[in-house]
Amino acid sequence: MASIVTDSAISAQAWIARCGGRAELAQALRESRERTLQGLQAWAQALGPDCRVPYAPELNPPLWEAGHVGWFADWWVARYSQRHWGVEADPDAPRAAARQSARGVDADALYDSSRVAHAQRWQLPLPDCKAVQEDLLASLEDTLQALDAAVADDRGLYVFRLALFHEDMHAEAAAYMAQTLGVDWPLPTHMPPDGAAAPAQTELFVPGQSVQLAWQGSGFAFDNELADAVQRMPPFRIDAGAVSCGRFLPFVETGGYRERRYWSEAGWAWVQAQGRHAPRDWRRHAGQWQVRLGSTWQALDPQAAASHLSRHEAEAWCRWAGRRLPTEAEWVCAALALPDTFVWGQVWEWTASPFMPFDGFVPHPYRDYSRPWFDGRPVLKGASRATHPRLRHPLYRNYFTPERCDVFAGFRSVASAD
Repeated sequence: MASIVTDSAISAQAWIARCGGRAELAQALRESRERTLQGLQAWAQALGPDCRVPYAPELNPPLWEAGHVGWFADWWVARYSQRHWGVEADPDAPRAAARQSARGVDADALYDSSRVAHAQRWQLPLPDCKAVQEDLLASLEDTLQALDAAVADDRGLYVFRLALFHEDMHAEAAAYMAQTLGVDWPLPTHMPPDGAAAPAQTELFVPGQSVQLAWQGSGFAFDNELADAVQRMPPFRIDAGAVSCGRFLPFVETGGYRERRYWSEAGWAWVQAQGRHAPRDWRRHAGQWQVRLGSTWQALDPQAAASHLSRHEAEAWCRWAGRRLPTEAEWVCAALALPDTFVWGQVWEWTASPFMPFDGFVPHPYRDYSRPWFDGRPVLKGASRATHPRLRHPLYRNYFTPERCDVFAGFRSVASAD
């Protein structure tokens, strides 16, 4: 028998978002939109009414990002002629015209991420903050009206769940951007379920067994989660929690960032280009190590999970420590087999596995969600303190390019069972 996810293995909020009915989904959509609106207000207070940020590959203008969230819901829900067809819908099916904004906003020309190049978003004639807020509120009402008329099964609710998760992802991205820009982010963050803290740095032994990596059964699933992906795992040992700051620190203090032998070719090029001697948000000040949180430098907490690490840094530490990153299958196997002692949810965790489709992959109507990114970038597992509990699921597959260190990401390590 393969280890698989049961209802008891995920939080109540994650189960409701993937499997709940119209009433629960409507409440979640309202809550998520309120979080988006609060975030937009926070940007206006921190940056001024234009919410301007400098160009960077990992950033988006906040007004564009908020407008895109509302546009996405409209595109896949209120305007979509096949919104009740679920995963069988034609992505190119006719759509109604965009809502007529009192301010003359051409939403399709501004917010379609498939057609508006990333760098172009800084040159767009974006509406002001008040207009974006008005459109977000109008979009929510249209979404809820469509939900009220939807058939309450997995097919009928698919696009509503998709829009909800999409909005939650953008809310998390706002927290990444705030940290990158040194902005104090006022919105609440979420610690691991049941208030679990990072464990003492101990290893767990995972016996050999089969594990099912793909989603099974009813409810919502992303296209990259679906298939039959059973793997037979040999026994292995894995860290009980993400590598802590205290465990990562000796690598820094012994000059690990200056030692070529610990780094891959791409990782060493990245370190040299960055001029990096420690993680992005670390510094040594007055003889003590500090970590930046927003605009504030705080004493490094040796028990906290090391965060804002690139995959290059995670790999280099593993070589230094004589260990390695887990594969996606090892991470899932440990999470499902040892749920009471395998602690996750403080940081996203880099794995050794490339983000690739499971056998039998079939893209869902939102074609840009998975298929364009099957390019070898790594899978990340788990969740971070900025991840809404709705998204916390052991089978969820996150993915970023290996140089990204703006993400709330860390790692854990594994060794053979010998």
